Amino acid sequence: MMMGHAKTEDIEIFLTVVDTGSFTGAANLLNQQVAKVSRAVSRLEDTLQCTLLNRTTRRLELTEEGHVFIRYARESLNTLYTGEEAIKLLKQAPSGHLRIDAASPFVFHQLTPLVGDFVAQYPHITLDLTSHDNIIDLLEHKTDLAIRIGDLKDSNLHARLLGKSKLRLVSSPEYLHQYNEVTHIEDLNIDNLSTHKLIGFNDASKLNSWPLKTPVKLNFHMIASSGETLRQLCLNHQGIALLSHFMIGEDLESGRLVEVLPEAIARPNNREAIQAVYYKNSAVSSRILAFLDFIQPRLTL
Repeated sequence: MMMGHAKTEDIEIFLTVVDTGSFTGAANLLNQQVAKVSRAVSRLEDTLQCTLLNRTTRRLELTEEGHVFIRYARESLNTLYTGEEAIKLLKQAPSGHLRIDAASPFVFHQLTPLVGDFVAQYPHITLDLTSHDNIIDLLEHKTDLAIRIGDLKDSNLHARLLGKSKLRLVSSPEYLHQYNEVTHIEDLNIDNLSTHKLIGFNDASKLNSWPLKTPVKLNFHMIASSGETLRQLCLNHQGIALLSHFMIGEDLESGRLVEVLPEAIARPNNREAIQAVYYKNSAVSSRILAFLDFIQPRLTL
């Protein structure tokens, strides 16, 4: 019997089942009934005349044939979608919904100042901005593009490096004047850093491990969940925090904040890269390309 050709929709559904780990997860993501998702996978297996997934009550596992097929399926769909998006770009009219996620400080200080000009240039793209200070699952949150700070560990993601934003130890001038009789910024040194009021994160221990050239035991006087909250605490004279330049550049220029111990941070370090990420099995749509190409030269990292 001659093997038929697999339908693109069935392949898409199969990849979504694999990526979400279940028929239910794929159905929720695709806004389809579980039965339809199951039928699509069965139809694909019938077309290919082999079993792609071993189904158990607890989990799904790719068969050997499934592992082979999925590699070519991703590549072929990416090629197809990239071709479709290239045609759209030729028409200079990218359109549709684009959901973007980033840490709240990046949304506040980098993205929101740019969206007005972006939507004026691309009026047919509808932006949906979300803020999560922790790393989210793009599939679970139906997110097209995420801006992440620091090195990436997820091999399922494509990434574009948008640039690097230096980490800086900062406080308000008022804090330095009022604490421990420190009246000038030059009076602070790495040895007495631990005696100061330090502000850190309450749910991300790795962010409280500062990349200092000289190790210092850090005791945090105050903790918060958001980098923007840390910034506001510094502006209100509550202590010293380690923050990315992209969110405090204007504060440093105006003198609302000052940098302390500028030579204390070890570079390069794994927390200064700013990257845009998206899943490998989804093509780089004209919307994503348009957004990244627009914001990258305008970011003030």
